Amino acid sequence: MKKTLITSITVIILIIISFTIYWNLPIEITRKSDIKTGNEIIENIENYRTKSYKLPEVNDWQTLEQLGLEKDNHTKPVYTKDEKGNYELFYDDGLGGPYLLWNSTEKKWTIDLPKIISK
Repeated sequence: MKKTLITSITVIILIIISFTIYWNLPIEITRKSDIKTGNEIIENIENYRTKSYKLPEVNDWQTLEQLGLEKDNHTKPVYTKDEKGNYELFYDDGLGGPYLLWNSTEKKWTIDLPKIISK
């Protein structure tokens, strides 16, 4: 009985420690796959901007799909832009944020709320 109790408490403590360590790891480790996919899309958007001298429109799904985005696919980031030539990619997990976010003015991945609101 005493041995079972000690084992159970040890397992619970290890789970809590593991969760705490994972929670505090940098997003570059915990969201590596999402960031890799996002970086490929960012490169495609920047190439599009270089060739077209503008950003793709938010509702132009033919162009956005060629750049690597997909409508209503939670494994792909959401694209938004403003009229100043800035854009964001964020992974909408459906939980209300904060999200894994990349902003073209900051040029880095963060866990934050979107700053550009799509119209």
